[in-house]
Amino acid sequence: MKYFLWALRIIIGVLFIFSGVVKANDPLGLTYKMDEIFEVWNMNFMTHYSEALSILMIAFEIICGFAMLVGNAFRAYVTLLLMLNVFFTFLTAYILYSGKVKECGCFGDCIPLSNTATFYKDVVLLIIAIILFVNRNKVRPVFKNYTVNFSLGTLAVLFAFGSQWYTLQHLPVHDCLAYRVGNNLWDKMQSEPGATAPVFQTTFVYEKDGVKKEFTTENYPWQDSTWKFVSSDSKLIKEGTGQPKIPHDFAFTDSDGTDQTEAILKAKGYVFLWFVRAPDKMPVTNMDNLRNLMNKAATLRIPFYLLSSAGYDVILPYRKQWNVMGVPMMTLDYTISKTAIRTNPGLMLMKDGVVQAKWSYLDYPKDMVLDNGKLEFK
Repeated sequence: MKYFLWALRIIIGVLFIFSGVVKANDPLGLTYKMDEIFEVWNMNFMTHYSEALSILMIAFEIICGFAMLVGNAFRAYVTLLLMLNVFFTFLTAYILYSGKVKECGCFGDCIPLSNTATFYKDVVLLIIAIILFVNRNKVRPVFKNYTVNFSLGTLAVLFAFGSQWYTLQHLPVHDCLAYRVGNNLWDKMQSEPGATAPVFQTTFVYEKDGVKKEFTTENYPWQDSTWKFVSSDSKLIKEGTGQPKIPHDFAFTDSDGTDQTEAILKAKGYVFLWFVRAPDKMPVTNMDNLRNLMNKAATLRIPFYLLSSAGYDVILPYRKQWNVMGVPMMTLDYTISKTAIRTNPGLMLMKDGVVQAKWSYLDYPKDMVLDNGKLEFK
């Protein structure tokens, strides 16, 4: 029994640590997934706490996985682990059978799993957690020395929160999204040959004489005014294949309302894109570095665009305050902006449509030179 419990501890401990570390690479990914789930559940007020919950959940996975391996405070941690697995199993079952959420994001964007695979994974982990909980009194810490256990636990906590702090302040260490360095963004916006669209089943609820009834898209009473619309619900029946990795919402619109997306993404040579989602919440750290890059880009005739998710009138006083009025501005969807680059603001460099580099506002280069057709940064 001893070795059997050890095997289960290793399995669940390593898997939780791995899951936590993968998500710690991009805590905002889990934050946005929580936002999606809260919206589906009509709990929009909880979106204000999504980031904090995301950080805590990721940290707990890492710390709890570590506790499973070394046995520190095992009874407390295995109880929390069991509770978390019960919740995860319920959540992934809901996602699988409701079809209202595309995927759970259990391993972040780097390792996408189908909803079916995720659900059965959680069922297996729940069984392991139950076995460990039943035998919780048989597990002892690997190290007998309290100081050693406390030091190891402290290191796990520091890593769990410190790694997330770093990626939130800068950018993910390993970018797994379609906007990552090396990708041609215009190509990623195109469907693959033979692509098929996703299939959804929509159900409508109408009410008549106090009685509610469900209808499909084929028979809903749109011409009968005696039926009053109550609600509708769409469920994903079949995943699409070969769909664009980047949605067409990744669109740049100028002040005249003209779509400049293709012109910018297919432009030859270097192009800078400065993403500003919420100007009122934007740190102005390293703005001197950024303005220097803007001036150098103008000297070198390298296009430099401001992509804002706020309207022209809203951002105008901020542009004056930042002294960047000379930079052409385009509007960009807020959700797309936070996917393309995680920090607000952030800077992207492209060449011939291919992403060359991405910087958080904390990491803007101080200077740049063009040497034999290649940009070098200092």
